[in-house]
Amino acid sequence: MVKLTDAELLSRLRLSTRLETDRISLEGYHPAGVLVPIIVGVGNPQLLFTKRTELVETHKGQVSFPGGMVDPEDGDVVQTALREAREEVGIQEGAVEVLGLLDDLATPTGFIITPVVGVLNGPPSLSPNWDEVAEVFQVPISFFADPKNGRTEMREFRGKQREIWYYESGTHTIWGATAIIIRSLLERLDLF
Repeated sequence: MVKLTDAELLSRLRLSTRLETDRISLEGYHPAGVLVPIIVGVGNPQLLFTKRTELVETHKGQVSFPGGMVDPEDGDVVQTALREAREEVGIQEGAVEVLGLLDDLATPTGFIITPVVGVLNGPPSLSPNWDEVAEVFQVPISFFADPKNGRTEMREFRGKQREIWYYESGTHTIWGATAIIIRSLLERLDLF
């Protein structure tokens, strides 16, 4: 299992993320931003996840990163991700060091997601919106870097076969767009 120190992780992220990405635009798809919160200063860098409630409009009960659709008043997708993280789990914008963006991805449910990589120094103070978030939990990045912890299935999307990763962490199944974002992060960190 590959483990990075906080300093190694931050160095790799600063070199591999950027604030501009090639954006995807598809007719009928809604732009969305998610914060990929990386917690450092806890011994082993962690990713923070939410499990969505059964009350939300889409992706009921699924594990995700905090995020949602771009609102007209958001200045950009970074502001969307930060706003959504504050609204969903109470992470304040000032607590996040935004390092950059990962590549956009289109989902079968009609969203184009832009992942915003942000670092939190130490465990954040959380105040989840229980109407949207059933649970907040963390998983070490090193867990995802170990291929034994994941499995793949092939699924068709937009006429092409895609490899979809699934990770089982405790009682949580992490898959779909969230797993694609994790794989993109691992690639940027040179962990596979």
